Amino acid sequence: MPYLYQDSKPRPTPLPRAARSTHSSGKTYEELKQECLQRGVLFEDPDFPACNSSLFFSEKPPVPFIWKRPRDIVKDPKFIIGGATRTDICQGDLGDCWLLAAIASLTLNEKTLARVVPLDQNFGPDYAGIFHFQFWQHNEWLDVVIDDQLPTFKGRLVFLHSAEHNEFWSALLEKAYAKLNGSYEALKGGSTIEAMEDFTGGVGEMYEVKKAPDNFYEILEKALKRCSMVGCSIDTSSAAESESKTPFGLIKGHAYSVTGINEVSYRGRQVQLIRIRNPWGQVEWNGPWSDNSLEWRSISPSEQRRLSQAALDDGEFWMKFEDFKVHFDKVEICNLTPDALEESSAHKWEVTIHQGSWVRGSTAGGCRNFLETFWTNPQIKLHLTEKDDGQDDCTFIAALMQKDRRKLKKLGAEMLTIGYSIYESPGRDGHLGKDFFRYHSSKARSKTYINLREVSNRFKLPPGDYILVPTTFEPHQEADFCLRIFSEKKAITEDLDENVAIDLPEPLNPSPHPQETEEERQFRALFEQISGNDMEISAEELEYILNAVLKKTKNIKFKNLSLISCRNIISLMDNSGNGKLEFSEFKVFWEKLKKWISIFLQFDFDKSGSMSSYELRSALKAAGYQLNNYLLQLIVLRYSDEQFQIGFDDFLNCLIRLENASRVFQALSVKNNEFINLNIGE
Repeated sequence: MPYLYQDSKPRPTPLPRAARSTHSSGKTYEELKQECLQRGVLFEDPDFPACNSSLFFSEKPPVPFIWKRPRDIVKDPKFIIGGATRTDICQGDLGDCWLLAAIASLTLNEKTLARVVPLDQNFGPDYAGIFHFQFWQHNEWLDVVIDDQLPTFKGRLVFLHSAEHNEFWSALLEKAYAKLNGSYEALKGGSTIEAMEDFTGGVGEMYEVKKAPDNFYEILEKALKRCSMVGCSIDTSSAAESESKTPFGLIKGHAYSVTGINEVSYRGRQVQLIRIRNPWGQVEWNGPWSDNSLEWRSISPSEQRRLSQAALDDGEFWMKFEDFKVHFDKVEICNLTPDALEESSAHKWEVTIHQGSWVRGSTAGGCRNFLETFWTNPQIKLHLTEKDDGQDDCTFIAALMQKDRRKLKKLGAEMLTIGYSIYESPGRDGHLGKDFFRYHSSKARSKTYINLREVSNRFKLPPGDYILVPTTFEPHQEADFCLRIFSEKKAITEDLDENVAIDLPEPLNPSPHPQETEEERQFRALFEQISGNDMEISAEELEYILNAVLKKTKNIKFKNLSLISCRNIISLMDNSGNGKLEFSEFKVFWEKLKKWISIFLQFDFDKSGSMSSYELRSALKAAGYQLNNYLLQLIVLRYSDEQFQIGFDDFLNCLIRLENASRVFQALSVKNNEFINLNIGE
């Protein structure tokens, strides 16, 4: 899977309603719908057809599924009945409880729900078999169009469905999300926070319940009051424990949503309660404060109504907050805006976003454990200039997200283990090299490297300049990424991707014939012997001369130069345009070649005759070429081998191509300047 450089300059967040249409036809939902109504046909989506490829990519359906429209399943289908509520979400035969827990949380906020699920859709007179939903992806909102054909078995929906058999908004939402990610199978297994972010564009934070701060109850209370989406889960110690049931009726390795938090007066004292929902729509906690527990008998009917307490087998239950901390292990909070949960008043944060790539052989350097390549990762400079109000530090959240891994599952991709480190800036511009990281420790870093889609942490650092290095844990792992920086006060970020620059020395003039060095006289004799009276050599003859000379050089271990390299040399040095090299031209090139050999040997650390592609940036800079990540990645893809090594022949060809390109660029610049001067003169 090729991952090429993506422009990583800071980007503003898009306007809230600027959802981009994604259908392959280029048409919007309204245009497609009107087209169907005019033709009198029901919409069929060619981008996500009603066939097995939309269901699974690694297996066949366990039973023959039949795709049916809601009108073929029930007599009177409805999009939404009585408003979208958390009881509309019941899990089917797909392992996407993480998604369903997020959808249940989504229903708690009407405005957020209306953004994801446009409510002006129905099965009424203007029905055309087409629906649409909106999701946030990597700094933009996407409008995803689907037809309403759903997989069924024996006349019933196979996957997500509502408790009301004629209500279909949740099943259609799941289909749209499956389309966004490539298939239904791509939704198997995940983190609730992932879907929460796709529904809101918010930023996620994860808490380990056993290590949570003392004010954890207040944090959750404020999060729910601010309409943040909250999920929770119980860890498993082995794969065999996944979805196993505890004696208290809780499911391990299963994604629950937190739907409420409150206090109740019980026997003269205040008790903190938390409300949890199982997306299965059944199987509930059976301990204290469960649906039919004795505790509720001491609570008045009016108080029970205030808490929306009902003894129904609907998957939702209350439990004592202290019991929650004992039985659950992780809580995920997605803040619709990254308001500081530790403070009482909400406030707007500044947001900047960087898009980038880790590319094998050039910018996929791995974590700090791999010092030889760590420095080659993308680097982002963060300027913290304003302190928080009444504080000495600057607060920010750094959220690193790997892109499209779920969509790439069908190609064998898995979530990579990712994280980042933050260093104090040394105060100079440009990409920091290996020695800086060898002798400087990080000032902050992500809590852990983990194989989640996004890793985010909150930091407080003194004002100043910092360098953030996003990485995969292992080197050579490819992915596109999105880095979001949320800061309480305005912060300036910039990518340390270097500008393209050329700084070549003036070419040396060859010595006049009577003043030639001993080396030049030996070359002249060899040249005369091979070329004949015209003192010009072809590419084949140049190949013979260079390899004959290089073989006698003791410290050179690389392979012979190729005929293609020699043809490229002539194209670079041939001023007469006859396809041959004169001796004067050869002498100029030989001086270049000696410098290039010296540079190559400097970066051939193990003296094997090849250099690591990760050292190419430094080697080219020593030769006078400063490249940005995009050009560097292209060159590495072209010239390195499968082991990320570059032989001298490829290094030479790379330099020749760059010098040729620089000459063309300089010639065009001269012509443009002449044209400008001519216009000014007129």
